[in-house]
Amino acid sequence: MTFLSVALVALSVAQDAEPRAWTIQVERVYTGTGRNLEKGLVLVSAGKISAVTPGAGEEDDRPNDVLKAYAVTAGLVDAGVRVTNWQSVEQSKEVTPHLRVADTLDPFALDWDRQLRGGVTTVLASPVDRNVIGGLSVVLKTGGPESIADRTVKADAVLRGSMGSEPSAGNHPAFGRPTDFFSRRPTTRMGVEWEWRNAFFDTALNLNEEDPGRATLVAALQGKLPIFIQAWTTQDIRTAVFLREEVESRPEFAAAGMNTPRFVIDAAAEAWKEPQLLARSQTPVVLPPFPTAGRTRENSQMAWNVAKVLKDAGVPFALSSHGSGDVEQRLANQAGYAMAGGLGFEDALAAVTSTPARLLGVEDRVGTLEVGKDADLVLWSGEPFQPGTRVVATIVDGVLRYEGWNAVQGAAIAR
Repeated sequence: MTFLSVALVALSVAQDAEPRAWTIQVERVYTGTGRNLEKGLVLVSAGKISAVTPGAGEEDDRPNDVLKAYAVTAGLVDAGVRVTNWQSVEQSKEVTPHLRVADTLDPFALDWDRQLRGGVTTVLASPVDRNVIGGLSVVLKTGGPESIADRTVKADAVLRGSMGSEPSAGNHPAFGRPTDFFSRRPTTRMGVEWEWRNAFFDTALNLNEEDPGRATLVAALQGKLPIFIQAWTTQDIRTAVFLREEVESRPEFAAAGMNTPRFVIDAAAEAWKEPQLLARSQTPVVLPPFPTAGRTRENSQMAWNVAKVLKDAGVPFALSSHGSGDVEQRLANQAGYAMAGGLGFEDALAAVTSTPARLLGVEDRVGTLEVGKDADLVLWSGEPFQPGTRVVATIVDGVLRYEGWNAVQGAAIAR
């Protein structure tokens, strides 16, 4: 075995962009598949996981670099990260399904480094929610080449839109003659819902055949492209679910073969009020960060046991940090908060790994520790998601992208 010094490991983070052959020795291997190991090894080769096996601490002749920590999990997946606050918005139209957020992302933004420090290796980046239908989101790695295209796991992964007051914020009625650019609809929640229904009906009836976004809407209504809708409050969650059920039941959509859309409710803070509705409609949700004080966005109330409520009701759900730069709001801490609300460890782990990977359609590459999947790994100083436990290393595609200096019992991560 080849053991790296701490200094060499730290240097590799900045300079070595090539995947390495790693032997990762830990006390606990949490695979996310129900098969967990005590004193296990995870072997990495050519950017992929090559083995997950018992045997930590055993000497062998593998010519690998060795990393040691207390525990290892798959890289965390955030299906609701906000890394596009600087993105401009097409203000001349409220429905822009053809626009791609990937064209606006900055691969050098500090947001990526913050995510790596929190163990997040894969994210869904979406348009900001100022338009009713904002455009196409992208799934990408948080670390990697200096190109968004080269870090992309799945382009045009979902169609992004929003319910609630955000798309209408700043607009006002014209009352006759417009006074400025924002004298326009929608100005209310009802107007936002109308924009959704108008876009869907026009697509099914071929009324917007020349629109550049029609092909995207057709794919979404046919269920080929998931629709992620931001809806914080119970009224907006209901509106989104009822919209999907209307599409499924109306003859106009059935005749056009566009009556099988797949909705995911994002930022569903008040999902705890609607578990039966979400379960009946089989609508997955992505929860926003747990509030540390007061209410969440849209003046919504989020219960501390919302994840447990959804689990008990059979509603698929993922947790999200919304890309917060606050250490206390990182994705790993969201899993810890959910556990404090009654959720079990395996379910909390799934909510930040395998479930969001499945919702995004990338579960064949990320979300669990399995042979052949991308070598996206998080090394922990103690039991994951527990107070005091820290991320001590983050590996993306076999490359050590973040390395902390202190691991379990004060030992260096690499020896």
